[in-house]
Amino acid sequence: MAGRLRRPAAAALGLTAAGVLAWSTLVERQLFTVRRHALPLLAEGAPPLRVLQLSDLHLAPWQSRKIRWVRALTALNPDLLVLTGDLMGHRDAKAGLVRALAPLIESTPTVFVHGSNDYYGPIVKNPLKYLAEPSRKSTRTPDLDAAGLAAEFTNLGAIDLNNSAARLVLRGTRLELLGLNDPHIRYDDASAMRDALATIYAEDGVDGPEPESLRVGVVHAPYQAALGELLDDGAQLILAGHTHGGQVRVPGVGALTANCDLPTAQARGLSVWYDAHRAAFLNVSAGLGNSIYAPVRFACRPEASLLTLEAPR
Repeated sequence: MAGRLRRPAAAALGLTAAGVLAWSTLVERQLFTVRRHALPLLAEGAPPLRVLQLSDLHLAPWQSRKIRWVRALTALNPDLLVLTGDLMGHRDAKAGLVRALAPLIESTPTVFVHGSNDYYGPIVKNPLKYLAEPSRKSTRTPDLDAAGLAAEFTNLGAIDLNNSAARLVLRGTRLELLGLNDPHIRYDDASAMRDALATIYAEDGVDGPEPESLRVGVVHAPYQAALGELLDDGAQLILAGHTHGGQVRVPGVGALTANCDLPTAQARGLSVWYDAHRAAFLNVSAGLGNSIYAPVRFACRPEASLLTLEAPR
């Protein structure tokens, strides 16, 4: 009797598992969406700024649907485009990536930083290792043309923020943008970033931040040390990616890993990062892609982030 009861239960469990696998590999990872937030960061009376953040495309040459979806984002009319790395997902992805992003970069002020997967092509890995520790790369030789990708972007008009800084005036608001290269592979250099900002101040003939300027930090992997460096430099908003939002989330629980030392509760979406003296909004994009060797997303749709910065109401 017990055996006859167990067989239907096992069959139902098997069907459920097959359904979850089919959904997460064939359907959900193609359901691109725009996650929207409004942040009260601008001075009183300032017109709103729309910041579009794209991260972790992990683009492969054959992903034409993703390319078309990204190209269509020009309809959002953002005031600023921020690319937070891991855009490459294949050694032959550069041409497709430029095709996807060129309409946005050419029409929108754009800044970018690299992620580890803009230096290293994807390889087969045991996904369970992500639950034990971050997948930091320290022994492989970079095999992707990150410098060529940066050159393509800058030729289109984008600003390279890898361990660098920039100042922009958008709709009357002055932005100071601070960027770090990827802490995941220990390419970040906060001293170089600060030197770049000091050089900009000297060239502009100012001593430091101007009143009512907004300071934005940009980094691929939201390691706590990197977030602390950006807080130390007065960032009021920090934009990051890398985590894929956990990629596979358990309903009611959330992400099981952030693939860095960020608390998993902050692995996707908007939160606040703070220390004893300062605080900043932190937006961690769940990104638009996945490794070609881990084509799965569950309870974690691929996303772009549209942040509307506005004056307090």
